[in-house]
Amino acid sequence: MAHSFDTDVLIIGGGPAGLACGIAARRQGLRAMVVDCSAPAIDKACGEGLMPDSVEVLQDLGVSLHGYETGEFGGIKFVGREDSVAADFPHGRGHGIRRLLLHEAFVNHAASCGVEMVWLARVTLSGSPEFAGKQAASVSVNGTRIRSRWIVGADGQNSNVRRWAGLDDAHISASRFGLRQHFRVKPWSDYVEIFWGELGQAYVTPVGREEICIALISRERFASFDAGLQHFPALAAHLQGAAATSAPRGAMTVSRRLKSVARCNVALIGEASGSVDAITGEGLAMAFRQALALAPAMASGNLSTYQQAHPQIMNLPGFMARSMLLLDNNAWLRRRALRAFAREPRLFKQLLSVHVGELPLAQLGARGLVNLGWRVLRA
Repeated sequence: MAHSFDTDVLIIGGGPAGLACGIAARRQGLRAMVVDCSAPAIDKACGEGLMPDSVEVLQDLGVSLHGYETGEFGGIKFVGREDSVAADFPHGRGHGIRRLLLHEAFVNHAASCGVEMVWLARVTLSGSPEFAGKQAASVSVNGTRIRSRWIVGADGQNSNVRRWAGLDDAHISASRFGLRQHFRVKPWSDYVEIFWGELGQAYVTPVGREEICIALISRERFASFDAGLQHFPALAAHLQGAAATSAPRGAMTVSRRLKSVARCNVALIGEASGSVDAITGEGLAMAFRQALALAPAMASGNLSTYQQAHPQIMNLPGFMARSMLLLDNNAWLRRRALRAFAREPRLFKQLLSVHVGELPLAQLGARGLVNLGWRVLRA
């Protein structure tokens, strides 16, 4: 390849999505540069759980969590005010890891792969990706123009790259508020526990032998983490006397579907390319899969293959998010669903198998969905 560019792939955004893209690009023989206005390790409010399918994709990228403190969990448990139900994963175990540690693992692996990284970078976007009759697109990093064959926006849900590239046309179906905090307490369950309340959910994920992560997701903004916790009295009881090991951190979770994620030589990845509500816990897995789809598209010089793969990556998480948000928005339906799952845990296990990709949704079929709906209504 002729080196008429400073790099083959310029990735704007140095979170796990951007670093995953850099790693995947290097594996395709492309030179990659990741730039970010922050410096490692970069934190973000999230549930910090990696489902078994997420762990598998992480392994596909070559990122190892060996040597980092993690928690493990064997399944998912729904906890309502009256009923609860749990199911084990069909295969494998999930891992909980502090976001700061996950980012460190990505930075270290990206460096070992030869990804160039520029931190505390000032990025300036000018011109337009539409070259015909307009000023050519230009990206400057710390005042120096970077010539790149491909430009990737991995700069989150409020992406500047997305706006600059004219890819902001989207359907936004839901937005909610998230709060996260860590506590020093031994995990009391082998599951990620999801407590259901009237305003949202509380996720409990083990992130170490003596530490848990709690993420509150709600339709209304809580005045504080402690105020939000009071909406989940059973969870609050578990935390009596537990010391907080981090300050509360907040974020918005948005369900956004873009009409297009690529234009000319620009592509979007991670939350910049659209997102589903954090209720699924699949945000990172989607970003990793997008990286593995985008890199060969850039290597072949054809972003249309990535454009085709992107909605397929988002389809299942999107379906699961809509289904769970339906329960969140309808207290009557939520109570009946939890009651049905508690009476017939096999139904919950089937849905978990669909969620982690072990059971294709098509295999569950329309008959299975109708049967599930009928059992919920009868509960």
